[in-house]
Amino acid sequence: MTDRFAIPPVDVLRAREKLVLDHFHDEVRQDWNDVLATFPHPHYEIVPTLTVHDGDAEVRQYYHDTRIAFPNQDHEIIALRHSADAVIVEFWLLGTHLGPLGGIPATGSRHRTRMTAYFVFDEGEQLVAERIYFDTLSMLKQLIGGLNLRDPRNWPLVIRGVRGLLAMSAEADPRLVNTPPADLTDSP
Repeated sequence: MTDRFAIPPVDVLRAREKLVLDHFHDEVRQDWNDVLATFPHPHYEIVPTLTVHDGDAEVRQYYHDTRIAFPNQDHEIIALRHSADAVIVEFWLLGTHLGPLGGIPATGSRHRTRMTAYFVFDEGEQLVAERIYFDTLSMLKQLIGGLNLRDPRNWPLVIRGVRGLLAMSAEADPRLVNTPPADLTDSP
């Protein structure tokens, strides 16, 4: 277990940061082999939808699905921070909704959604998870907000979008909801 008070030396933090920035860069380039090479075992946790993508095949499918929805997906990094066992990145995720996102049909709208990603490292300095947090309502508001809601022809799309969002997190992954409480006792 990582000592939560022990921040690694600067050279370790720099190596972690380089790996994370390479990971971001390779995602934008859609070079999935290079992105996956940053993990010994690819593992994404998408907290707002309570979904986990574990292993090469599931993560590649996640990349495929999100790039169908947002083929021009990009990001703007706001801040990057270090902790005892993670690099924490605040960023804006950007893209145009040109394909289905789960059950949410394409709206053609652009979004700029503020997110936080925790890149978690093990004791051997291997990246073991990317855990992403964001407000789904702000994203959905932007995707649907580009539609003229006064036009009744758009109402079915809005209803399908809301239903699609609800369906995306219908079955919570137990790895995200059955978590033990943190052990906050001080180490000797």
